[in-house]
Amino acid sequence: MQYLAKNQALNTVQDSIVIGVFEDHQLTPSAKEFDDLTQHYLTNLLKSGEITAKTGEITLLRNVPNSPAKRVFVVGCGKENALSVRDYKKIYHSLLKEIEKTQAKTVVSYLNEIALQDRHLLWQLRFAIESMQDARYVFDEFKSKKTPNTSPLEEVIFVVKPEQEANAAEIIKEAVAIEYGVKQTKDLANCPPNVCNPAYLATQAEALAARSNKIEVQIVDEKEMQELGMTSYLAVSQGSANEAKMSIMTYRNNPNPNAKPIVLVGKGLTFDAGGISLKPGAGMDEMKYDMCGAATVFGVMNALAELDLPINVIGVMAGCENMPDGNAYRPGDIVTTMSGLTVEVLNTDAEGRLVLCDALTYVKRFEPELVIDMATLTGACVIALGSHNSGLMTEDEALAEALLTAANETQDKAWRLPIGEEYNEQLKSNFADLANIGGRWGGACTAGAFLSNFTKDYRWAHLDIAGTAWKQGAEKGASGRPVHLVMQYLLNQVK
Repeated sequence: MQYLAKNQALNTVQDSIVIGVFEDHQLTPSAKEFDDLTQHYLTNLLKSGEITAKTGEITLLRNVPNSPAKRVFVVGCGKENALSVRDYKKIYHSLLKEIEKTQAKTVVSYLNEIALQDRHLLWQLRFAIESMQDARYVFDEFKSKKTPNTSPLEEVIFVVKPEQEANAAEIIKEAVAIEYGVKQTKDLANCPPNVCNPAYLATQAEALAARSNKIEVQIVDEKEMQELGMTSYLAVSQGSANEAKMSIMTYRNNPNPNAKPIVLVGKGLTFDAGGISLKPGAGMDEMKYDMCGAATVFGVMNALAELDLPINVIGVMAGCENMPDGNAYRPGDIVTTMSGLTVEVLNTDAEGRLVLCDALTYVKRFEPELVIDMATLTGACVIALGSHNSGLMTEDEALAEALLTAANETQDKAWRLPIGEEYNEQLKSNFADLANIGGRWGGACTAGAFLSNFTKDYRWAHLDIAGTAWKQGAEKGASGRPVHLVMQYLLNQVK
């Protein structure tokens, strides 16, 4: 489906239009124009109560007298000047579903004229495309009967002023590329663990490099990890029949030959049984989503390749599997990390930090401008923030502010949590330099504090996405977060 932005008069649209109405019988400019064309057809429906204009209500009108459009989607927008970003996204999500029930091929939307709280027009386009692409997403690769796409919808046109067309076209290009990255993240994360193992992550990275001449790939296998002293990473993997592989995707497109890369590191536990500290059986199937950090990195690298941004980015998928066989690492084991620090393993289900600490040490060789890791790291973060906010941890104030700005702009929300020295106190061990857990209290913060011990040589931030990376229940599936946040951060660095 194609998205376009242009100036188009309402009385010239022959297929389908989208217009907004407010409560108390208030009409948007396009709705008033439609009402005048049709001898107050819309006003009469509002007066009769057949259209209430409550937020999210969608009414389809067909073959209205004097209307050049075959179909008119009337969208309720609630109180005037009170529409939130969240409601706006919900409207476009529902709208796409309603449009696809019809035979509409081209839909022209005039909803951009609605004032959205604290947002200008171009953000409205981004949010609209994001919501519609989310509504269209289907993952049926492993179903014997595929979901048929019966909708003939070919294009959605957003009406803008003539002077806005160039900027709008650029925003649409960005939005489409980012949503492509989101889809890649969802597809990878939704893949079952008997297919998506660390080797599969590596093949996906190599396939991306084959599609884009801007990306090169290096795969670090267990033999090389052993030579590098990544024994913490390998300890997690040793209980699995599937070999650990760290996939490194390098995107170089900065015109400055001396520009340092931004490095993104994603936890890639393609399945986490908890090891010897076995997880409860209920919901364990969702532990295929313990690689959503790696999937996010993969999605971002795909979006970068689509956008051709003038920036250097290295994406690392730290692929591994945590299983409880006779060779698995045990509570009480002491492992030596690549950095030389030793760690007493008190819980084998706190494995992500043991993989990430070696990956974070490894990326020092890239002399990064900064490093951002993202990981479904702790259930404690879900308890603290629910499924609404990712947990952000860093001691770099400027980096924290930049990431929180991107989170606010995209509404891919994040909340900053502390990782001060108090939390490192909880990680003291009688037998090693660090313990891999710090007790019951402040579990998300102690996990972030643990990682901070391996990031002293560069600017660094940690995103705990355990609550935001996938949905549970009837809507079970990967959310694609935090691709929007990370991509906006990168766009802001370029701009």
